[in-house]
Amino acid sequence: MHPSRTVSRRSLLASAAALAILATTADGRNISGNLPWSPFAGDPPKPVNPLGWYFFTPGEAATVEAIADRLIPADHLSPGGKDSGCAVYIDRQLAGSFGQASRLYTKGPFAKGLSTQGYQGDLTPAGRYRLGLRALADYTHATYKKDFVALTPAQQDVVLAGLDGGAIILKLKPGFSTKEFFELVLQGTMEGFFADPLYGGNKNMASWKMIGFPGARYDYRDHIDKHNVPYPRGPVSIYSAEG
Repeated sequence: MHPSRTVSRRSLLASAAALAILATTADGRNISGNLPWSPFAGDPPKPVNPLGWYFFTPGEAATVEAIADRLIPADHLSPGGKDSGCAVYIDRQLAGSFGQASRLYTKGPFAKGLSTQGYQGDLTPAGRYRLGLRALADYTHATYKKDFVALTPAQQDVVLAGLDGGAIILKLKPGFSTKEFFELVLQGTMEGFFADPLYGGNKNMASWKMIGFPGARYDYRDHIDKHNVPYPRGPVSIYSAEG
């Protein structure tokens, strides 16, 4: 067979295969439902209700707010952790799939892992928070005869530094250390301070305004190369109307 005819036949077969694929995929209904496509048509995040507590008891919520305020104290740059909604963010996370570890394998056997592997026991994040907050309350009552929220800011800092540095050991479940409890709360507080406001924290996008982060704006390429120049337009949340 002449080489050119072979090439032509191969090209024809390739073209026929491509046409078959295009015929299958050209109709968008075969992929993602009826057209036209619209934003957030898949599985969009849902803004949380900022009112009330879904997981924390009032006493637990007050303790977490007090901790958040010491980890992120208010200053001239931004409100503190409490007013930024960090506890609300943590509460909603614990009330949802994260709190129940629904996307993680949590069955035994349990073995001590490396420090980089995180918690390896059977407690969910919600369970760790509840146990840790109860143990913290027991400690402050035994040491100061007060709840954590009733301590002075200086005393609260001493307690938090003790939890982080090992000077204070709470009565927790084996495999769940005091430092791991502190780091769990610290991580949640940081997430609540910097996450999109639709999750309950970063109220009024205070942290984004503080660091000059544009948020979920569609396009800000014209400012990427302007180093050390503040972004001239304020940030927007995922559900904000971009102007």
